Amino acid sequence: MSDQAAIHCREISKSFAQGPQVLTVLKGVNFSVEPGERVAILGRSGSGKSTLLHILGGLSEADSGKVFIGETSMTDASGAERAALRNQKMGFVYQFHHLLPEFNALENVALPMLLGKADTLTAQNRAEATLEAVGLKDRVLHKPSELSGGERQRVAIARALVTRPLIVLADEPTGNLDRESAEQVYRLMCELSESFGTAFVVVTHDISMAQGMHRSLRLEGGVLHSQPAQASHA
Repeated sequence: MSDQAAIHCREISKSFAQGPQVLTVLKGVNFSVEPGERVAILGRSGSGKSTLLHILGGLSEADSGKVFIGETSMTDASGAERAALRNQKMGFVYQFHHLLPEFNALENVALPMLLGKADTLTAQNRAEATLEAVGLKDRVLHKPSELSGGERQRVAIARALVTRPLIVLADEPTGNLDRESAEQVYRLMCELSESFGTAFVVVTHDISMAQGMHRSLRLEGGVLHSQPAQASHA
């Protein structure tokens, strides 16, 4: 394992029972992501991409194998330790933004820091700066219902980045957006990855997004395969 890896998984396996049959979706998966590196994971629906992402984030249990966040074993951590790792070292972005509708953008973005016991002023200042970084300086007091789909997703990205995590795990982050908004969100992730040194692991069906990542991997038959190198449009 690289001493500098933001995340590293070793021999991750996972199966599900389907009636009398067993479906194996992950077969001894190994890979590492370095700080600031952007990696896309492709694969057909049901191939196990989201399952892998949930295991990397400590949201689901693997049948076997280990996940490390930096030098810390997520696999061996207690429930409370996993929650702390997720709060301090990881960010999450989903296809649907999952913003709290009763909170404005600033409050939604500040929430991870407040949950991590930061004082209110520090959390608000960091949230405001992060919203400015995603181009929403003038929208901080708007609630999700007052924002466009692309703006809501940018708030979700700001929320994922507000703690300055080692890594962001994103599951189809542009899947619910029109092409123009998707391109804006993609470019934003690239810029913020460079600015903050945050690694991104992105599950996507969007080939153009995958081509702009540093690496693309395809999950097929429970195994991660390297995709042929593509020209980046980052």
